[in-house]
Formats: sequence, structure tokens, C-alpha cells
Amino acid sequence: MPIYAYKCSACGHEQDVLQKMSDDPLTVCPECKQETYTKQVTAAGFQLKGTGWYVTDFRGSNPSSGGAAASSGTSSSPGDSTAPSSGSSTTSA
Repeated sequence: MPIYAYKCSACGHEQDVLQKMSDDPLTVCPECKQETYTKQVTAAGFQLKGTGWYVTDFRGSNPSSGGAAASSGTSSSPGDSTAPSSGSSTTSA
């Protein structure tokens, strides 16, 4: 449930209230009992920290998509198409 900030324009009383999004906004101030209690606009209550998300995050396991396996030069499977081959796969008779 979100926390909403309320302020009374008559007496200046401020309070944070835990309410459901479906609840009606409060209008009566708990201090002065006047109908001048209004919901305030506040900043979001979360922060994004860290290095962030990249286009290559959570892609498939194909290393040619630019993931960590392709940048380190290692292959993720023995039959990977990016691994160097020692000969031609087709032979002529």
C-alpha cells in the first residue's frame, strides 16, 4: 500500500497516511476538523542504484549477441558456431 502525504491548508498540519489506492482521499483535518485536508504531490520513494541495465542483459545464451561470453573470448558450448574449425565441413568426392 502506498503512503500519501497530506497537509491542511487551514492549520498547516502535515501527516503521512498509509492508504489503499482504491480508498477515497481524506478531506477532514484530524487536528482542526476542517475540510481543508489535501493530498500533496511527493517524490517517488525508491532509488535506482548500481551500474544499470544493458541491452545484453537477460538475452539468450547466444554469445554472438554481445554478452559476457563473447567479450571474454570463451565459448559457451563445444559445438558453438563461433569456435574456430580445423577443416572444411564439406568435402568433394
